[in-house]
Amino acid sequence: MGSRGQPQESRAAILRAAAKEFAEHGIAGARTDAIAHEAKVNKALLYYYFKDKETLYGAVLDNAFSGMKTTVFTVLDSDLPSREKIMAYVGAYFDFIASNQIYPKLMQREMMRAREGDSLHIDRLVRTYFQPIYRRVGELLHKGIAEGEFRKVDPAHFVPSMVAMIVFYFSSAPVMQRIVHFNPLAPPRVAERRAAVLDFISSALFLPRPSAALSFRKSGVRK
Repeated sequence: MGSRGQPQESRAAILRAAAKEFAEHGIAGARTDAIAHEAKVNKALLYYYFKDKETLYGAVLDNAFSGMKTTVFTVLDSDLPSREKIMAYVGAYFDFIASNQIYPKLMQREMMRAREGDSLHIDRLVRTYFQPIYRRVGELLHKGIAEGEFRKVDPAHFVPSMVAMIVFYFSSAPVMQRIVHFNPLAPPRVAERRAAVLDFISSALFLPRPSAALSFRKSGVRK
C-alpha cells in the first residue's frame, strides 16, 4: 500500500484512480473506498493528501486541464506559420484527448454540474485554463485572417466547433460503435479520425493560395 514515504507516487496514483472513478460515477456516486483500492493506498493516506472528496475532485480537474493547457501552449508558443500552427494545435489537442480518453467524460460531468449551479470549480477552470487557451487560439485565427491565410470566421463559434469535433468522437464512442459496427477507439480508427479532423478543419478554414501563374500575372512577369 502507498505510504507518506512516497508522496509523489502516491498522490499521482490517487489522482489517476480518482479520475477514473469520477468520470464513471460523477462526484456524487464516486466512492473514496474504490479510489483508495484502485490507487493501492489506504483510505487514511487519501485523506492525508486531500481533505475531502470535493477537494480531490478539484485536484483531478486541475490535473487534467493543466496537462491539456501545457500540451497546447507548447504549440501556441511556437514560431510556426499560422496554417501549420493551427494544424499542430488541433493535432496536439486530439492526441492529448486520445491518450486520456476519460477526460471527455470528466468534462461533460463538470459542464452539467456547472449548468445546474452545483460546481465549485468552474470559475477557476475557466479563468485558469479555458480562457487563456481560447484567447490564444482566437488570436491565432485573427492573425491568419489578417494574413489572408484563413477565411473570416468568428472564434466564438469556430473554436468550440474544433473542440467538439474531437471531444464528441470519444464521448460518443459507445453509441457510434452500435451505429457503424466497429470499435471507434481501436488505434487504426483513432488515426483515421485524427486525419479526418485535420482535413475537415483545414478545408473549413484555409483560403486557397494563389497559383504560380496568377502570381506571375500580378507581378507583371510573363512566362
